[in-house]
Amino acid sequence: MVPRRRRRRPWYRTRLYRLTRTAVIAAVLVTAGVRCGGPSQPATPAAGADARPEAGGSGADASTPPPRPLPRSRATTLRVPSLGIDAPVVPLRLGPGRELGTPPLDKPKVVGWYADGPGPGERGTAVVVGHRDTKTGAAVFAALHRVKAGGRIEARRADGRTAVYTVDRVRIFDKARFPDKEVYGPRKRPELRLLTCGGLFDRKTGYSSNVVVFAHLTATR
Repeated sequence: MVPRRRRRRPWYRTRLYRLTRTAVIAAVLVTAGVRCGGPSQPATPAAGADARPEAGGSGADASTPPPRPLPRSRATTLRVPSLGIDAPVVPLRLGPGRELGTPPLDKPKVVGWYADGPGPGERGTAVVVGHRDTKTGAAVFAALHRVKAGGRIEARRADGRTAVYTVDRVRIFDKARFPDKEVYGPRKRPELRLLTCGGLFDRKTGYSSNVVVFAHLTATR
């Protein structure tokens, strides 16, 4: 019997490629910064600007083994059940100034997923951005600062699967002292960051802070 030849794994499925890709993405994001787009004047008062960050916590049973990371597939829908959010996803990329873009201002109810970073359930730090408000009123992440530790975030994928994340903590960072590595740094497990504007609003400079939700993958289906 002729022995079967072992097929070589495609280059894009090798561990070296995945590790290299993760390192490159992390380096890009750490130097990119966040641009939180907004109107020339807020449609609503800066409610929640003085909100205190929620306490941290994994929100998962320590005896439950973590789910295996999912293969790559683009995000199609993001759900935050506690806030009633069920939003379509558009891809985001870095602009000329190496700043992460935002969803179109004329589509306040959509969120943007950083397309060159991990997809839903994929190993590493995935980044999602949404507006707090636009000229037409409150936007998709208007109440993001109210998310509680232990809450659920669901990201549906193009392949029909869903990545379920559990909120670890919520933080509000001044833009002048934004901790790039803490927010965007590489992680061995699948994690998720939701970002929007926060703090005080100035007509010339916009919002003073960013609201960041930290979460990690706890289930897939």
